[in-house]
Amino acid sequence: MSAKVKNNDLFASTGRKKKRGASLDVRKARAGWWFVMPFILGFLLLYLPIIYDSIKYSFHDIRMLTGGGFKLDWVGFENYSNALFVDPNFVQKLGEGVTQLILDIPAIVIFSLFVAILLNGKIAGRAAFRAIFFIPVLLTTGLIAEIDASNTLANYMGDSEGIDTGSGESQVAEIVSVMDIELLFRDMMIGTELVKYVAELVNNIFNIINRSGVQMLIFLSGLQSISPAIYESCSIDGASGWETFWKITLPMVSPMILVNAVYTVIDSFTSSSNTVMKYIESQSPTAYGDPITSAMSWMYFLIVILMIAAVAGLVGAFVFYQRKD
Repeated sequence: MSAKVKNNDLFASTGRKKKRGASLDVRKARAGWWFVMPFILGFLLLYLPIIYDSIKYSFHDIRMLTGGGFKLDWVGFENYSNALFVDPNFVQKLGEGVTQLILDIPAIVIFSLFVAILLNGKIAGRAAFRAIFFIPVLLTTGLIAEIDASNTLANYMGDSEGIDTGSGESQVAEIVSVMDIELLFRDMMIGTELVKYVAELVNNIFNIINRSGVQMLIFLSGLQSISPAIYESCSIDGASGWETFWKITLPMVSPMILVNAVYTVIDSFTSSSNTVMKYIESQSPTAYGDPITSAMSWMYFLIVILMIAAVAGLVGAFVFYQRKD
């Protein structure tokens, strides 16, 4: 009888422990929901009605009434067809935007990883250098970005054509010629497409630096999370710095490469300087937009989603996740 009572007490205590563990998980989940609740409420109350109206307008034609107001006439996919096959510039702008993004993603990710590795080393004034590399992020946001938009020198530096000196050639092109980048790659027997790509990166270095600040911080946090004991073990085993980078550093920061690649896609497609967004805004006859621009926006949104899925699938196949157990 006493043994049965002890078994019941043990079962009851075990059940209480399981219940406490479950309640802790529930409290954590509730805390997470409370944390994201402002965004959820803002999305449901503010953004969701706007998204619904935008989708509705893209399938209708707006007819203004004589007494005031307007009426929506269903036209199906006519607005989408007009944007793709009637408008001569929309598809061209889409192609230019996607091509530029494909060129920018590896440049920004590689540059930010390189700078993060340098800033993660033991150098004098490391904190100051980190702040210096993040300053362009601050200078390209908010009111400072609006002020900088009227800065002629900054516009010339950000322009891929550079400063026109009156000779018909840009200063950037002259700088690239002095550096003999094309001659260097030609001697290495490398294709002309790679030569053109590297030349464009040099001409666009100002924009690449401006857009690498956040990615650099993400890589820096990932590098600092790697245990120094791992590098110490590699050093004891006689591994070189090159081998340590490819076998330890790169696999350990591969999740950050995925995050930065996705972030770069979103940042590029939603930037106010994006050619496609600027074109869509320029095609709107009023401040409220029109059905064709709504159709353009939603096609552009679908392309962004497809690009994010492609980048996440391609980079995610090579991501290494360290097991904590």
